[in-house]
Amino acid sequence: MEIPDCVVRPRGPWAVAPVSRGRLYPEPVSPTRTDFQRDRDRVIHSTAFRRLKHKTQVFVAHEGDHYRTRLTHTIEVAQIARSLARSLALDEDLAEALALAHDLGHTPFGHTGEEALAQVMEAWGGFDHNAQSLRIVTRLERRYAEFDGLNLAWETLEGLVKHNGPLVDATGRPLGDKPIPVAILEYQARQDLELSSFASAEAQAAAIADDIAYNAHDIDDGLRAGLFELDDLAGVPLAGDLLADIRARYPALDRSRTTHELMRRVITRLVEDVIALGRDCLASGAYLSAQDVRQAGRTLVGFSSRIAAADRGIKGFLYPNMYRHPRVMKIRQDAAEVVVQLFHRLFEDTALLPAEWQQGLAGTGEDKRARRVADYIAGMTDTFALGEHRRLFDTTPDLR
Repeated sequence: MEIPDCVVRPRGPWAVAPVSRGRLYPEPVSPTRTDFQRDRDRVIHSTAFRRLKHKTQVFVAHEGDHYRTRLTHTIEVAQIARSLARSLALDEDLAEALALAHDLGHTPFGHTGEEALAQVMEAWGGFDHNAQSLRIVTRLERRYAEFDGLNLAWETLEGLVKHNGPLVDATGRPLGDKPIPVAILEYQARQDLELSSFASAEAQAAAIADDIAYNAHDIDDGLRAGLFELDDLAGVPLAGDLLADIRARYPALDRSRTTHELMRRVITRLVEDVIALGRDCLASGAYLSAQDVRQAGRTLVGFSSRIAAADRGIKGFLYPNMYRHPRVMKIRQDAAEVVVQLFHRLFEDTALLPAEWQQGLAGTGEDKRARRVADYIAGMTDTFALGEHRRLFDTTPDLR
């Protein structure tokens, strides 16, 4: 029996070495785990990771047990990231650790909560879920005797911050139209994450795995919720062609199996495209170290131009038909109001915070008070946020 080459592949020279550059707080090397296996395990055992179970992806929890939550989404991203890393001869454990950590900073109520917190925090440095993930793993998790945070390896922190690309140019000027989030600047002053370079190929694999998971499971959840039907996908790039192939081959297949067959084919096609392009790029002879990947000046693990166009087409369909569907928008508006009202009430009276969250606030300025309240709200699950709102207000919206 021939073993597929995706099962056993050597580590490429472009992969991150399994021994880290180091941690902010030096620790003895583990005798049983690599640095990135250790990071993966620390993320899984963190409080923030457990909370993802009750944080919204698109649909709030009570709408059904089968919709994705932030936790199930994260697990799907980790599976895809690990598959990509294995096929591209990367460090699978680093890719998995980054995938598992990438959404730790998300607020209750998905992107709605993030947008609401960004709005109320505008005067105090704003709010960004990627920066909040860094803040969680470097400050807010308090489990260890010798340090705050999880004390993750340099490469894991780098990938967490830069998985979507460099944040500044060679002169230190921010890229894009937004300033660098405060949390990232604060940590950068303690440990240089080389913000002007690209991240490792492992981080790029985790980032594209996030896109792949979104495309597949948001179609699945949208169909399950009845926001659109299979026939509506006929004109959607990639998805429409795959659906036509399934119906031609299995004309009597029921809706549930057709949907699942479509999802698995979408994921397979996207994953295979990333692997094919990534192998061509990484094995070109130009990248003989992980640092070569960082200095490449472009993303090396991503979609081909054809599949990138299909990716845009899928997102173009989902935006009006799912994310901005009237039923979803009503819930989003109510959820945003919950977050905004919680922030203003707690900011005005920090005595309403739990005792441990009040520590060190006496006599401090608005900046620290606002950030403390934002940290507290960002860590809430959907259900806890609604419970806190009921505790502090006479009426709380029913998110249905």
